[in-house]
Amino acid sequence: MTSIAAKTRERLLDVARQLFVSNGVERTTMNDIATASDKGRRTIYTYFKNKKEIYDAVIEREADSIVSRLREIVDSNVDAEEKLRRFIKARFDIVEDTISSSSTTSQLISYLTFDYKRLERIRHMAVAKERELFAEMIEKGVGDGTFDSAAATGLPSVYQMIFQGVDICRLRETYESVGVNPDTIRDEVTEFIISRLVRKDK
Repeated sequence: MTSIAAKTRERLLDVARQLFVSNGVERTTMNDIATASDKGRRTIYTYFKNKKEIYDAVIEREADSIVSRLREIVDSNVDAEEKLRRFIKARFDIVEDTISSSSTTSQLISYLTFDYKRLERIRHMAVAKERELFAEMIEKGVGDGTFDSAAATGLPSVYQMIFQGVDICRLRETYESVGVNPDTIRDEVTEFIISRLVRKDK
């Protein structure tokens, strides 16, 4: 795809996203997207077969946006232990930024106008992408001798369960009610995972 074509596709997705949020998916038509993007229907059908395909692309892009910071860390050149440390702390930042932001660019805030199933679809897709990135990072750390292979076996599942709890506690503001200090939980989780994973003879 040429750069011009890629920009056109992104423009269509931007417009569709805004219309889906403001009008709802069901009430948004291909004509609406064409009019709002200053493109003809023929142009839209060059890139997408139908509204569902546009919607699916919007959902995937939202999920990609949520995990883009994590992808940058996984692709960075720092050593495996530091990469893991940054990854975990960035994950906390994502929770904080997504939930606390009142910006119209916030994925969670924007999609609160969608129904629960749509919000969950974005979250599930983001979690799946995050899981792949985490597993890739751990595998590389095991490969270079930084991480203990036995500890690494069950870690992705433990990591996901930890952050499911973090997400819920932050969203519902229930850290204190479950005996967790929100000011120290970031460092506690980071050091817990690293202490279990990094080889002692490293």
